[in-house]
Amino acid sequence: MAIDDLLDEHEQSERVRGWLRQNGAGLFAGVVLGLGVIAGWQWWQARQLGQQAQAGLQYAAVVSSLKANNLGQAKAVSSALASTGTDYAALAAMQVARAQIDGEDRDGAIATLRGVQTKNPAITAVVNARLARLLLDAGKPKDALALLGDKPDGAAAIEARGDALFALGRTDEARTAYTQAMSKLDVATPQRRLVELKLIQVGGSPARPETRG
Repeated sequence: MAIDDLLDEHEQSERVRGWLRQNGAGLFAGVVLGLGVIAGWQWWQARQLGQQAQAGLQYAAVVSSLKANNLGQAKAVSSALASTGTDYAALAAMQVARAQIDGEDRDGAIATLRGVQTKNPAITAVVNARLARLLLDAGKPKDALALLGDKPDGAAAIEARGDALFALGRTDEARTAYTQAMSKLDVATPQRRLVELKLIQVGGSPARPETRG
């Protein structure tokens, strides 16, 4: 190896050592920070999984309590579960509300469903449809309509909106809502037949499905 090459290598190594002396602390801190972020993410994931598992157990406890006709215990567990903000919390509240309806405690069921907090749009649609139905039963069509809004999601919610409009004497809008609800229902479902009857009641003509010869 030539002397010039040895000098170049020595000069390069000295430059590396100098750079490390100047930047070594920052480099080490960056590595530590990166490892800390990874560890923090893994801890957060494990914590989330643990919370979901615990929420699942609590939901099962709610169902078991209701099967044992212990509504009070089910309500207590459901209330504790509500703070988790999981889908299990919303589903547990819906189970409690169903039991309250079966026990003819409509106002209790309304309060329970009003307390549901979820970021899941599918669950929100079901909760709103059920709550709107209870409000209609309580003679509060305006409250039901305000809850559902102008563009509810799902056939049940749209049908409930039609019922609220009909109760308020807004038959043209009710006819539109029932028509929209029918478009989301399979021709074989019993619910579609009920919506057809409601549509006829407000002066509509249900479109018959095409038959193939």
